Amino acid sequence: MSESASVPPISSDPACYPHPHDRPLAGAPNPGRPVHPRLYACECAGTVLLMVFGVATNVLLGAAGSPVGRVLAAHPALQVALQGLFFGMGGTIAALSPFGRVSGGHVSPSVTLAFTLMGRLAWRDMLGYMAAQLAGAVLGTGLVALVGLLWPRWAAWSRVTHFAATIPSEAVPLSWPFLGEVCTTALLIGTLLFTGGTAGLRWVTPLVAGPLFFMLNPFEAWLSGDSTNLARSLGPALFSGQWRSFWIYGVAPFAGAALTVALVRLGALGAIELHEARVAHFGHHGRAPYLLPWRRRSLTE
Repeated sequence: MSESASVPPISSDPACYPHPHDRPLAGAPNPGRPVHPRLYACECAGTVLLMVFGVATNVLLGAAGSPVGRVLAAHPALQVALQGLFFGMGGTIAALSPFGRVSGGHVSPSVTLAFTLMGRLAWRDMLGYMAAQLAGAVLGTGLVALVGLLWPRWAAWSRVTHFAATIPSEAVPLSWPFLGEVCTTALLIGTLLFTGGTAGLRWVTPLVAGPLFFMLNPFEAWLSGDSTNLARSLGPALFSGQWRSFWIYGVAPFAGAALTVALVRLGALGAIELHEARVAHFGHHGRAPYLLPWRRRSLTE
C-alpha cells in the first residue's frame, strides 16, 4: 500500500458521528474504545440481509418444483449463473443498506481479513466482525427456514436445494475445490480492493459481486459451490446438515484473501489507496456514522 493511502484528517462535520474521534474503519480506533459493538451489530444485520436474499433467491432458482426452477432446468448454465448473480446482489443490498453505512458492509470474514491485513481494521475488531458475520449467517438462513414452517412447499424446495449449501464435488480430488475457493476468493478480494482503493471506481465497489459471481458460478459452482465466504457456507450447512469437507470453507477463502493482500503489497494491482475498511458509503475517513443519516449529535455532548 502506498504512502498516499494514509488516513485523511477528521471531517469538519463531527455531528454526524456518535464518536467523531474514533476511526475503527481506518484501523485507528480511539484507545478508550477498543471494541465497537454497534458496528458488530450492524455487520450481523447486514449478513442477515445477505443470507435471506441470497438463500431465498437460490432456492427459487434451483428447486425443480418452483415455477422459476422448472423454466431454468432446461438451461443449467444460466440457472447456476443467475444463482451467483442473485447471491452477489444480496451482498450489494447489505452493503448499500443503513447497516452497511455503519459497519462498511463486509458481510464476509474473507473481506474482513483482507481489510485487517491492509491495516484498515484492528485485530480485535476483526474478531468482532467475524463473530457477527457467522451469527448473521445462521440467523438469516434460519429466517428462510422459518418460512417453511408456514409454507410446506417452501420447506420442500429448501430441502431439495440444501438451503443453497456449498458442497465440494465428489468427482474430483479435494485439492480442486480447495484451489477453486482460493482463486475465486482472491479474484473477489482483488476486485474489491482495486475498486475501493481507486478514487474514480469506489462507487462500483458494492456492485461488483453480482456480475462477478454470474461469470464465475458456471465454472466454480459444481466444483466447490463458489462460496468465498465462511459465513455464507456456515448457515446453509447448519440447516441442511451438509458438512462434507466443510474445512475447505474455513481455510481456502482466508488463504485467497491473504494471497491477494500479498499481491497488493507487492504492487501487482498497481497503486491502491485504501482509506477505509468499506465496501460502500465511502468518505467517512474511518469513522462509523449514525445508522440513520439524519441523526446528529449535539456538539455540547
